[in-house]
Amino acid sequence: MKSLHTFVVLAYKESKYLEECIKSVLNQKYKSEVVIATSTPNDYIDNVAKKYKLKVIKKKNKSKGIGYDFDFALSCAKTELITIAHQDDIYDYEYSEKVVNAYLKNKNLDPIIVFTDYYEIHDSGIEKENTNLKIKRILLKPLKKVNNSNKVKTKRKVIKIGNAISCPAVTFVTKKIEFPVFGSKYKCNVDWNAWEKLSKKDGAFIFVPELLMGHRIDSTTTTTKIINEGTRTKEDLEILKRFWPAPIAKFINHFYKNSEKNNK
Repeated sequence: MKSLHTFVVLAYKESKYLEECIKSVLNQKYKSEVVIATSTPNDYIDNVAKKYKLKVIKKKNKSKGIGYDFDFALSCAKTELITIAHQDDIYDYEYSEKVVNAYLKNKNLDPIIVFTDYYEIHDSGIEKENTNLKIKRILLKPLKKVNNSNKVKTKRKVIKIGNAISCPAVTFVTKKIEFPVFGSKYKCNVDWNAWEKLSKKDGAFIFVPELLMGHRIDSTTTTTKIINEGTRTKEDLEILKRFWPAPIAKFINHFYKNSEKNNK
């Protein structure tokens, strides 16, 4: 039977974690299709792809930014469901199966995205619980009532205080997305900006509350570099103002930025 799901591994330059990511998406209980997308083609990516017999789809135009690279990755597959697999992250054996089953089970709610809970991968090892993760799980509680997951009020409630949805844990329903999804002026909040836009569309945010993938927190990753430049705090405030009056948005932002410490 043809797979409903594709992992598009978004490769950038020469990540030492790329091969580990690829192994994880190939080793799935539900056999997803796997391709590699890149805006920085090089011999390293080609050699890894050759080793695992994967197709590399190379962006022809110069990258305008990380959000546009994400959109390029989304355009590289035609299955019903697409996950942008960030090259630094790993996916557990049951990720695809649980996501596909959640999608099929809740088709009547017209899903826009299906996403899972996640754990963090630090140099010191795996961390399944910390302050940042606890806060995100509290924010996501309204989506555990699946029948409310297609209500605009519920979708916006879970992202109005902060970005509780981890981008690499998200699978997109192809027919529900319109480009640009991520492409924007933002450097760090390309994903929160995308969720805010998608939250206003008809359809559901389906949450699978299981730890099914690992997001790497590493000093060399793009997200960490952007945070250290101070870009994120400014972008957070802009997004918060879409949900709150300016004084309240500033108040929330003051506390929200403390979560950045986990990336330092």
